[in-house]
Amino acid sequence: MTDATTPSTLTSVRDILVQTLQLSDSDAITEDTELLGNIPEIDSMAVVTILTALEEQYDFFIDDSEISAETFETLGTLVEFVERKCGE
Repeated sequence: MTDATTPSTLTSVRDILVQTLQLSDSDAITEDTELLGNIPEIDSMAVVTILTALEEQYDFFIDDSEISAETFETLGTLVEFVERKCGE
Protein backbone atom coordinates (compact mmCIF):
# COMPACT_ATOMS: atom_id res chain seq x y z
CA MET A 1 0.00 0.00 0.00
CA THR A 2 1.26 3.49 -0.73
CA ASP A 3 1.53 6.06 2.03
CA ALA A 4 -1.42 7.94 0.51
CA THR A 5 -3.92 5.11 0.78
CA THR A 6 -5.57 4.15 4.03
CA PRO A 7 -6.86 0.64 4.70
CA SER A 8 -10.41 1.86 5.35
CA THR A 9 -10.60 3.72 2.04
CA LEU A 10 -9.10 0.73 0.25
CA THR A 11 -11.68 -1.58 1.78
CA SER A 12 -14.55 0.79 1.07
CA VAL A 13 -13.60 1.35 -2.58
CA ARG A 14 -13.03 -2.39 -3.06
CA ASP A 15 -16.48 -3.07 -1.58
CA ILE A 16 -18.04 -0.59 -4.02
CA LEU A 17 -16.30 -2.33 -6.93
CA VAL A 18 -17.38 -5.78 -5.75
CA GLN A 19 -21.00 -4.73 -5.24
CA THR A 20 -21.24 -2.72 -8.46
CA LEU A 21 -19.64 -5.39 -10.62
CA GLN A 22 -21.26 -8.27 -8.68
CA LEU A 23 -17.91 -10.00 -8.25
CA SER A 24 -17.77 -13.14 -6.16
CA ASP A 25 -14.13 -13.11 -4.99
CA SER A 26 -13.38 -9.77 -3.33
CA ASP A 27 -10.20 -11.19 -1.73
CA ALA A 28 -8.70 -11.56 -5.20
CA ILE A 29 -8.82 -7.79 -5.69
CA THR A 30 -5.79 -6.14 -4.13
CA GLU A 31 -4.38 -2.64 -4.37
CA ASP A 32 -2.22 -3.76 -7.32
CA THR A 33 -5.05 -5.44 -9.24
CA GLU A 34 -5.35 -3.98 -12.72
CA LEU A 35 -8.91 -2.88 -13.42
CA LEU A 36 -9.38 -1.72 -17.01
CA GLY A 37 -8.64 -4.52 -19.43
CA ASN A 38 -8.30 -7.07 -16.62
CA ILE A 39 -11.78 -7.29 -15.12
CA PRO A 40 -14.24 -7.98 -17.95
CA GLU A 41 -17.17 -6.55 -15.98
CA ILE A 42 -15.64 -3.06 -16.12
CA ASP A 43 -17.13 -1.41 -19.18
CA SER A 44 -18.17 2.21 -19.75
CA MET A 45 -21.48 1.76 -17.97
CA ALA A 46 -19.78 0.12 -15.01
CA VAL A 47 -17.32 3.02 -14.77
CA VAL A 48 -20.23 5.49 -14.60
CA THR A 49 -21.96 3.38 -11.94
CA ILE A 50 -18.76 3.11 -9.89
CA LEU A 51 -18.17 6.87 -10.09
CA THR A 52 -21.75 7.56 -9.02
CA ALA A 53 -21.39 5.18 -6.07
CA LEU A 54 -18.14 6.90 -5.05
CA GLU A 55 -19.80 10.33 -5.25
CA GLU A 56 -22.63 9.12 -3.02
CA GLN A 57 -20.37 7.31 -0.55
CA TYR A 58 -17.86 10.13 -0.15
CA ASP A 59 -20.13 13.13 -0.80
CA PHE A 60 -18.06 14.75 -3.55
CA PHE A 61 -18.62 15.61 -7.21
CA ILE A 62 -16.49 14.16 -10.00
CA ASP A 63 -16.20 16.26 -13.13
CA ASP A 64 -15.80 14.40 -16.42
CA SER A 65 -12.45 16.12 -16.97
CA GLU A 66 -11.06 14.51 -13.80
CA ILE A 67 -11.44 10.96 -15.09
CA SER A 68 -8.87 9.19 -17.21
CA ALA A 69 -7.79 5.63 -17.89
CA GLU A 70 -5.04 6.13 -15.30
CA THR A 71 -7.70 6.63 -12.60
CA PHE A 72 -8.93 3.09 -13.26
CA GLU A 73 -5.51 1.55 -13.89
CA THR A 74 -5.46 -0.34 -10.56
CA LEU A 75 -7.51 -0.44 -7.40
CA GLY A 76 -4.71 1.56 -5.78
CA THR A 77 -4.92 4.40 -8.33
CA LEU A 78 -8.68 4.54 -7.86
CA VAL A 79 -8.24 4.71 -4.07
CA GLU A 80 -5.65 7.48 -4.45
CA PHE A 81 -8.10 9.41 -6.64
CA VAL A 82 -10.83 9.07 -3.97
CA GLU A 83 -8.46 10.21 -1.24
CA ARG A 84 -7.39 13.22 -3.32
CA LYS A 85 -11.05 14.15 -3.87
CA CYS A 86 -11.79 13.78 -0.16
CA GLY A 87 -8.90 16.11 0.64
CA GLU A 88 -10.17 18.92 -1.62
